[in-house]
Amino acid sequence: MTPPLIGQVALVAGATRGAGRGIAVELGTAGATVYVTGRSTRTARSDLDRPETIEDTAELVTKAGGTGIAIRCDHTRPDDVVAVIERVRADHGRLNLLVNDVWGGDPLTEWGTPFWQLGLAKLQVLWERAVLTHLITSQHAVPLMLEHPGGLIIEVTDGDGAHYRGNLAYDLVKTAVNRLALAQAEELRPHGITALAVTPGFLRSEAMLDGFGVTEANWRDAGQRDPHFLASETPRFIGRVVTALAADPHVERKSGQVLTSWDLAEEYNVDDLDGSRPHWGRHFTNNILNAPA
Repeated sequence: MTPPLIGQVALVAGATRGAGRGIAVELGTAGATVYVTGRSTRTARSDLDRPETIEDTAELVTKAGGTGIAIRCDHTRPDDVVAVIERVRADHGRLNLLVNDVWGGDPLTEWGTPFWQLGLAKLQVLWERAVLTHLITSQHAVPLMLEHPGGLIIEVTDGDGAHYRGNLAYDLVKTAVNRLALAQAEELRPHGITALAVTPGFLRSEAMLDGFGVTEANWRDAGQRDPHFLASETPRFIGRVVTALAADPHVERKSGQVLTSWDLAEEYNVDDLDGSRPHWGRHFTNNILNAPA
């Protein structure tokens, strides 16, 4: 069977680790050429000071069956983004899929701090990294995408509802990303480009595993500290549903929506790496939202 995304060109902005890496690798599994961008390279780490690199991600994409191409890019810098898009244009003359997954906000989110005590300097940087990077990247990618209608833009977010996300700064940027998807969809629909947002559930990212002191091999041990972690999903799970969206010939019907990994997994019959099908929405409703007092 021919991989469904053979011949497709994708850019995953913020593909160093987490959901971005999972998405890039699964796009590779489907045969796509995937440009992976981020600030962490083998010669220089970002201020997050983590070991994952864009080169590692690109190699994983190629190993999965696609073509991975790593380009260092600080998406807060328009000139960096322009250089990436010019490279894609020179190499392929088109861009079929853009995934905006830039984040970099973990050290900037002051959990447990009331909004009147938040550091405004941190909030400003968080806004630049988590929201403006997405807009900057779309602004420069869309002109190339317009040359070949039928493209798809996916905003990676956190949460699909209007519920409060526990911290004003975090809530502000994540709900803004959802509105970015809606606004882009409205303006791009007449041009044949679809835009939407996708949220994972409890993401078992590299940083989350480290935080619990476990690895992917023994991650269930962390359930002793937090039972909700047993309902988590790998970054490849959202990667698989994003790949299904990219391969869906009727994806334009979902334009402007905020979708979830668990609902899309049901729709497209997608499982996680271990064969399970995590459903964070059901877990949240049954074990958190409606839990006995």
